[in-house]
Amino acid sequence: MIFHEYAIDVARACHERGVRTVAVTAGYVSPGPRAEFFRHMDAANVDLKSFSDDFYYRLCGARLAPVLDTLRYIRNETDTWLEITTLLIPGANDSDEELQALSGWIAAELGPDVPLHFSAFHPDWKMADTPATPAATLSRARRIARASGLQHVYTGNVHDSDGGSSYCTGCGERVIERDWYQIGRYRLDDRGRCLECGTALPGVFDGPAGGWGARRMPVGLTK
Repeated sequence: MIFHEYAIDVARACHERGVRTVAVTAGYVSPGPRAEFFRHMDAANVDLKSFSDDFYYRLCGARLAPVLDTLRYIRNETDTWLEITTLLIPGANDSDEELQALSGWIAAELGPDVPLHFSAFHPDWKMADTPATPAATLSRARRIARASGLQHVYTGNVHDSDGGSSYCTGCGERVIERDWYQIGRYRLDDRGRCLECGTALPGVFDGPAGGWGARRMPVGLTK
């Protein structure tokens, strides 16, 4: 968002070459530029940093309400594919009560099929004295979110094949197996339908993923 005009220019150039665009954003933006920005974005991953206005004010110098407004806007008024990421910080935003409130709001306001990612925090810069997020915290958050009705909840920044994979909501089959950056088992057709029962997985699909892994470019690709 902070390089709004440049991001839009890049998105236009990408679309001219058939490349889709993904915005990774904190979602803290006024209604006018928000509408202009997301007209050009094919997908967005929005950081919902907490479900506490006090957290937003003390740690981010911002407010929660505008971020929730952006999430509603993307989901209800655009064709942009939406996913949400919450970085869990020990002792700051990882209580059962807050996770229940956050997950319940997403299920009620955005729908149960919006993917939610819980990522692990690691100590750095001004929070170097805060411990890293235990993997057990991510698993607990995932259980709470799924119990709140969310269908696609993931753990991130850890090796967790169960928490990182996608499952069919029809038959429970693991349709996309992930371990960090690695893609394993893939059981969807080119339209995103489960090969076992035919249930469509929400999302944007164009055939199986490549074998890029953690690399930024495929082996053998040259200028």
